[in-house]
Amino acid sequence: MITASDAVSAYILAKDGNRPFLMRRAFTNDAELEVIVKSDAISFPNSAKGLSALEDILVRRFGLDYENVFTFCLSRPSEANRFHFPCHWLVGMSARGDGQIRVGCGRYDWHFGKDGRVEKLAIAIDCMTVLPAAELSASMIWLSSLPYPWCSPDQAIDGMPTTEGYAEIANYLKLAGPIAPER
Repeated sequence: MITASDAVSAYILAKDGNRPFLMRRAFTNDAELEVIVKSDAISFPNSAKGLSALEDILVRRFGLDYENVFTFCLSRPSEANRFHFPCHWLVGMSARGDGQIRVGCGRYDWHFGKDGRVEKLAIAIDCMTVLPAAELSASMIWLSSLPYPWCSPDQAIDGMPTTEGYAEIANYLKLAGPIAPER
């Protein structure tokens, strides 16, 4: 049996590093994905079912479009999160095609089975900012300095570039905090 931390870490390493084989450590074969996108800056299918579909959407296709990906969960799971772990997240990446930077925030809702692997993942993309390619260096210096993949909102805000494009992300992070699991 794996822990919630193990499953979430495996997913982040799979997605960020374009390693679809790691998804098997995190998800059950019949896992479900639900995505709610509240931004025009990125697109995802609304839902998917099965490990193969999740590998394709969350790793392979994502990796075709983006590089320099850093994903952070803004809280850590505890024993109370054995079956459900809701948390806010932060992501930063650059587009392979034009080099533009995307930095976004949202919420994960992880639902785990008895063996600890993910049976359902709901991803809400609450905000996504697109920045010019010229912001790559400042963005990556900031993101690569954060504790990976578990980072508090305060840690994320500390050292964040101060250009106007980050204002929405900073405001989101100031409001992000631990979320109680469903009982």
